[in-house]
Amino acid sequence: MSELAQFTELPRNVVKTPSLIRISYHQIGVYVALIDGAVIFCAGISADLAYSYFSRGAAQEPQFGAALSIVACAVFWLAARPAGLYSLPNLTGSQPRWPGALYAWAAVVLVLPLLLFLLKIGSAFSRGSLIIFACLSPVLLVSSRLFVTFYLRRFMAMGRVAGRRAVIIGEASELAALKSTSLLYRFGLEEVGRVVLGHTNDGSSPGRSADFGAQIDRAIDLARDARASEFAVALNWGHAAVLKIAKEGLRQSPLPARLLPDLNIRSMLGGRHLFKAAEFSIELQREPLTKLERGVKRLVDVCVASALVALLSPLLIVVSVAIKLDSPGPVVFRQRRKGFNGRGFLIYKFRSMHVLEDGPVIAQATKRDARVTAIGRLLRQSSIDELPQLFNVLKGDMSLVGPRPHAVAHDDEYRRLIARYAFRHHVKPGITGLAQINGCRGSTTQLHQMEKRIEFDLRYIDNWSLALDLWILLRTTLVPLSRDAY
Repeated sequence: MSELAQFTELPRNVVKTPSLIRISYHQIGVYVALIDGAVIFCAGISADLAYSYFSRGAAQEPQFGAALSIVACAVFWLAARPAGLYSLPNLTGSQPRWPGALYAWAAVVLVLPLLLFLLKIGSAFSRGSLIIFACLSPVLLVSSRLFVTFYLRRFMAMGRVAGRRAVIIGEASELAALKSTSLLYRFGLEEVGRVVLGHTNDGSSPGRSADFGAQIDRAIDLARDARASEFAVALNWGHAAVLKIAKEGLRQSPLPARLLPDLNIRSMLGGRHLFKAAEFSIELQREPLTKLERGVKRLVDVCVASALVALLSPLLIVVSVAIKLDSPGPVVFRQRRKGFNGRGFLIYKFRSMHVLEDGPVIAQATKRDARVTAIGRLLRQSSIDELPQLFNVLKGDMSLVGPRPHAVAHDDEYRRLIARYAFRHHVKPGITGLAQINGCRGSTTQLHQMEKRIEFDLRYIDNWSLALDLWILLRTTLVPLSRDAY
């Protein structure tokens, strides 16, 4: 029985316990590395204390032991990580993996004396404590490894290891060999759904690109509903045409996608190289912004939006009163829009019309539109009607800078008419954007007007930087009142 097959028999009766704390698959290596570091540090301190006690009759402060342990930890981590000692398959596999820890510790034993010699500080350390340290650490490391392996296998069986939520797309033959447990074990993926390409309800295999495209669209909708983090594609690497269709179709989603090794590649890897399986996956699509970039953008959004709400609160109050006195109806107008990854949200705007349209058909405002209120015309031309969207930014539905969100009715229409329209959902929508500071605002009664907006939106996504966001915000404050906004 292979190592993977032996492992995957464990969690057949998996009972997921969402109420209990779940450990992230991708943080397990960090936790185990910290455990190793703590073991080595304790061994170093204990060796120094024990030697000073038995040789001098009294334990002294283990300053040298602490310093030596820190260096030993660094060397051990450098030796252990390339060997895959912190991968889940290595930590929980059926074959004993503690010899790897001994090999890494052997590297420490060889490197430490060399460092002490080169730095000419060997005389400051007791040879007795070094010998005890060298002998005690491997015993504790092997013991901790056995302990960690036991509990990690239990956590896996209890469903308490959480991977990246993924929708799996692929051919039936490839998917049949990929169990949910195998996906988590080998690739760190927690399956939230799968779509079989070429599969139909009547059992036929259409094999047409149009059918594949529809199935990929279904996978994108499934990923959106399930709040997936990525796509995993399981296709035969020799089927170039199908791979191309899948890659092009997934570009409509902002989620990253990677191609998993197929049956042939996995058979060549073998059980001894399970921990390297993820390295053979191919990145089909990257996220538009990295986690760090999204974090920086979000931090700027929250800080600037909070400051603007506080600064503009008198204006917000005055406008609210003016709207209430001007015409009957709510002060704030709410309308459904599509945001990041096409997820719906309610956008906030100061009401500028007598009507509150939010249906399948919405007529765009025109010049001297009778629906626009007296105060509303001024609000729309000055963009003051957009200020309540600062609260959308604070909620996380929007960003200060990004493609402007359109009404759902218009969004669905333009998605059918403009091929790359869906790409603008790869980032959060914004209050202002590159298109707006370049004069693309107001009515889009002609298709070429929307195409021009999309061109600027995609240019913004492809070239995002914090400096670009700040420049757009600065330009927004300097743009004169627009007479194109009705």
